[in-house]
Amino acid sequence: QVQLVESGGGLVQAGGSLRLTCRTSSDGFSLNAMRWYRQAPTTPRELVASVMRGGDTDYLDSVKGRFTVSRDDIRNTVYLQMNNLNPEDTGVYYCKFETWGPQEYWGQGIQVTVSS
Repeated sequence: QVQLVESGGGLVQAGGSLRLTCRTSSDGFSLNAMRWYRQAPTTPRELVASVMRGGDTDYLDSVKGRFTVSRDDIRNTVYLQMNNLNPEDTGVYYCKFETWGPQEYWGQGIQVTVSS
């Protein structure tokens, strides 16, 4: 059973920063994409950022220039540095790991709340 554990969420004022971390202690597989999604109470889950095995990244338009996704393949960890947060960034953030299988694994979600 592959488990992903997220950390780093919380409450922050608008303009502040948070750094999310998602890691797995499982081993023995090769990870391709690592992604972050988020879901607000009344909206569908949306893809926020992706980082591929080779380092290519992609971002939701509304977070470009504010969020940075990175990965550590030795530690099977993905990070999401979030700067200049605004209330529209509020939601539950989920990480997802994709293998070459292709198989995918989701984190349990972590709350990010930005107050105005």
